[in-house]
Order: sequence, then structure tokens, then C-alpha cells
Amino acid sequence: MSPAAAGPRAKLADARLYLCCDAREKQGDLPQFLDAVLGGGVDIVQLRQKGMEARQELAALEVFADACQRHGKLLAVNDRADVALGAGSDILHLGQDDLPVSLARRIIGENPIIGRSCHAEEEVDEAALADGVDYFCTGPVWPTPTKPGRPAPGLSLVEYAALLAPEGSRPWFAIGGIDAGNLGEVLAAGARRVVVVRALTEAADPGAAAAELSGMLRG
Repeated sequence: MSPAAAGPRAKLADARLYLCCDAREKQGDLPQFLDAVLGGGVDIVQLRQKGMEARQELAALEVFADACQRHGKLLAVNDRADVALGAGSDILHLGQDDLPVSLARRIIGENPIIGRSCHAEEEVDEAALADGVDYFCTGPVWPTPTKPGRPAPGLSLVEYAALLAPEGSRPWFAIGGIDAGNLGEVLAAGARRVVVVRALTEAADPGAAAAELSGMLRG
């Protein structure tokens, strides 16, 4: 079965590069940007733009969904189970202060993938085994302006997750300040999947930057 024809959980198992980005309103190039990064090797793309009203978010997600469908990649919604249900997204990603997983499942059903953010070892312990969770993220590895004021647990949490959930168990991603210049450190700590933001959203050539990161992760 080709990756494009695989089901969402099979695609998740194969995923290596996860992008969070806004709706590119300042740049006005959302469809072109998504085509470039998804064509370059991004496996999952999440719309993350704080302060959007539901109607505005759903309108932007139509563009994301169209691009993901054409490229055979996964679409993620951040925080809001109602928006994930309305958009028909593949993934709902939940932070530690968002809806409990059990309640989110009641809203979106059993089919969509649910991910969890983890910032400490005890949160990794829970997410690695919790019912209804399909993957988790650990970080931030380095401080990042997308989460101002949040302490960065660093590479030690990546190393902890690598020991707790080795390759072949529940998928997990390292997140926070990761780019091509420091990805080698993250890989050395045991991660095989990463979430990026500025490494692609601020790249002069987003498609080429995605291809470089994807190549390093799959190398």
C-alpha cells in the first residue's frame, strides 16, 4: 500500500516531520506554502493560531485539508475538539490544560488520532500509556517564542522518552526550537520524530527546508 493510500494511524506510524503553522495571513501565501512543505516531506501539518474564532479557524482549515488530501498527509487541529469534529481532521492535539482525553473522545469519536503535549517526566509516563492517546510530544527542547515563559526541559526529557517509549511503541515527537542546525543533537538524544515551526515558517525556501529536515530524519 502506498503511503498516500494508508490509513491515518499507518501514516502516523511512518510520520517523521510535523509542522505547526499559522494561516499565513501576513504573507498571503497559505496554499503555496502548504504545497511546498507537504511536497518537501512534512508528514503532519497543524493549524496553530491563538485567538482565532471557530468560523475563521474552520475556513482556514479548509485550505489545510485540501492540501493534505492532495498530498496524502495528515491534518491536525490544535486544542479544540469541536473544531476538529467540524473540520473532519485526522488529528486533535491536546495540551495539558485542554480537555481530558476521555471527554475529547466523546466529542470526536474513536477514529481521529489524539496527541498530547508533555513537559515533564510524569506527563510522559502518563501519555505513553494512557487510553485514547495515539502519540505525544516532549518539550520544549529549547526555549521558543511560540511558548513564551515556558521553561525548556531540554534534551534530558527527549532521552527519558526514548528510554520509556523506544521505536516501535507509541509514536512521540520532540518539539521546541528544533531546526537543521540542532536536529543532530535531538536525534542523538533518541528522538526519531520532531515538530518544527520557525524552521519552515521562516525559511527562505520552505520546500527545500522541509526536504532537508525530512532527509535527516529518514537518513
